[in-house]
Amino acid sequence: MIVVVLTVSPPKLRGHLTRWLLEISPGVYVGKVSARVRELLWNQILDNIGSGRAVMVYPADNEQGMSFKVHGQEWSPVDFDGLTLIMRPNGSRRQRSYGNRKTGWSNAARYRKYGR
Repeated sequence: MIVVVLTVSPPKLRGHLTRWLLEISPGVYVGKVSARVRELLWNQILDNIGSGRAVMVYPADNEQGMSFKVHGQEWSPVDFDGLTLIMRPNGSRRQRSYGNRKTGWSNAARYRKYGR
């Protein structure tokens, strides 16, 4: 059984996936297909997704019993001693947004510190 999650995808791609998989929620598709069809579907997703994001979870012969494919996201799957973990790069949006903030003491803290 495979699970495909799409965000910001064109209607053409969603229509193509409904030929092979069942849509259980908007953008979430599940189904049981062979490995060959799974790879063809993933290639079809990559060709048509545009600026959207896609995640595919499918069964694999490892300790977790599943594997991931991710496209169009900051997070990426990483193999760590036989386990597949999802890693967020250091330059994420959250860290970049904090980089613009002024560091140091606030004006109120300075007034309390120096007794003004």
